[in-house]
Amino acid sequence: MKQEHIVIIGNGIAGVTLARHVRKLSDKRITLISSESEHFFSRTALMYVYMGHMKWNHLKPYEDKFWKKNRLELKQAHVIEVDTDQKQLKLASGELFAYDKLVMACGSKSNKFGWPGQEAKGVIGLVSKQDLEELEELAPNNQVCQRAVIVGGGLIGVELAEMLATRNIPVTFLVRESHFWNNVLPDEEAQLIDRHIREHHIDLRLSTNLEEILTDEQGKVKAVKIKETGEVVDCDLVGLTPGVSPNVEFLNNSSIELNRGVLVNRHLETNEPDVYAIGDCAEQREPIGNRPAIEAVWYTGRMMGETLAQTLCGNPMEYKPGHWFNSAKFFDIEYQTYGWVFPEPPEGHTDFYWEHEDGKKCIHIQYEKESRQFKGINTFGIRLRHDVFDHWLTQKATVDEVIEKLAVANFDPEFYKHYESEIANAFRRQEAKVRN
Repeated sequence: MKQEHIVIIGNGIAGVTLARHVRKLSDKRITLISSESEHFFSRTALMYVYMGHMKWNHLKPYEDKFWKKNRLELKQAHVIEVDTDQKQLKLASGELFAYDKLVMACGSKSNKFGWPGQEAKGVIGLVSKQDLEELEELAPNNQVCQRAVIVGGGLIGVELAEMLATRNIPVTFLVRESHFWNNVLPDEEAQLIDRHIREHHIDLRLSTNLEEILTDEQGKVKAVKIKETGEVVDCDLVGLTPGVSPNVEFLNNSSIELNRGVLVNRHLETNEPDVYAIGDCAEQREPIGNRPAIEAVWYTGRMMGETLAQTLCGNPMEYKPGHWFNSAKFFDIEYQTYGWVFPEPPEGHTDFYWEHEDGKKCIHIQYEKESRQFKGINTFGIRLRHDVFDHWLTQKATVDEVIEKLAVANFDPEFYKHYESEIANAFRRQEAKVRN
């Protein structure tokens, strides 16, 4: 009997998790195709290589011999076309490569919005290994790169600002929103992060849009022009970080249905038989609860890989990611979110906000007014346990229970300071004020 061949396009967290779990469950032939890197690496740690905290080899979770030992074939190649009728891929080299089952796990690319000069030398994103290598070439120190401009106020932008700051490269940060990331964060947290970014000597410009990137005679970046004022800011590097989008252009001429990403059902199946998509490039036809249809988050890529492995090995399984959570870091301030905290509470919901006097720690809770059911929490500068909040969300705990038992969620009571009594007192004062 012919051995079934599963081909995975992409070797990020989604694709590699899928390959590992299929191997645990079966003897199928598995090939991972990537043009980015030969071996899987931890993308979230790219910044630490530039900052000198890690070396490239530290980013590889598995030894190089792991792949052969587990019979996982690695192919460094770039897929340019998918023919679902013939069940084959066309590679940039001209080679045709056959599959029995195909999985798109091709991740994201940096957004570009048609700015003049956006393809110039000196314009980068921060998504791939190649982006990191180009950044090292363009900004090795503050003599070669005397100023950088970052466009876009999200998580990748703040990472790039921190990276450049470690090499004493001055940064101007253009954010179109009125506060940093306040399309995601409520104003209170967004303003806290505004202050923190500026405390790190970043020239943060809010409500500011890029008009064009100016270049010299050699086609290299020399400045940017700001839309609102016409001001020209001299620079040697422009980081375009206004989010990411699915890396799916190579599928435009295929029969696989696309919207922003590859459209999939709850089983992560596309419209074509034996073709699937997982990770950043997958777009749910029916979004799950409040979750975005495209989830460009590390842990959901891993979960999709684990789920699809079951389906491909004869145990059909729906993708059920559970309660939303995420984490990030803004320079020195750690951020966690569990459940849903919207920039403005939805109808029938209200919120409670507490901020420490040092201006670097806060929590923001949203809950239903009538039932008092806890709906979500943002935390900045305070580590709280994921499993505790996951339990409270599942049990539909009230906000009163959460406040009363907040100490249970303390990540490490021995080493982390306690703020629970201060938070509870502030909550009681707010409740008394509302009743009166």
